[in-house]
Amino acid sequence: MDIIFLGGLEIETIIGIYDWERETKQTVVLDIEMAFDIQKAAETDDIQYTLDYKTVSKRIISFVEESNFFLVEKLISEIANIILNEFYVPWVKITLNKKGAIRGASDVGIMIERGEK
Repeated sequence: MDIIFLGGLEIETIIGIYDWERETKQTVVLDIEMAFDIQKAAETDDIQYTLDYKTVSKRIISFVEESNFFLVEKLISEIANIILNEFYVPWVKITLNKKGAIRGASDVGIMIERGEK
């Protein structure tokens, strides 16, 4: 299986359950791995046969910036649905890091896998 990935994608959004979180944008950091067969793209050297990671990142950035969820679980699930359904990816693994959410921890977040490997 081939993997196309985006690492360290930083996006500001409204996320959280506390009053201050509903008013102040926070940065979430996404690491995304997407299964995609790149063989035809490698053979032809033609972008139409691969997953255009720039298009994926622009779509995810736009969605996350405009979102307004209470839970990171909801946000990450919606991101996975977009990737699976709009980009026809059979499997995706996403790590969402809400840096600074817990005092004393540099990283905190959630990791999910959806689809079939």
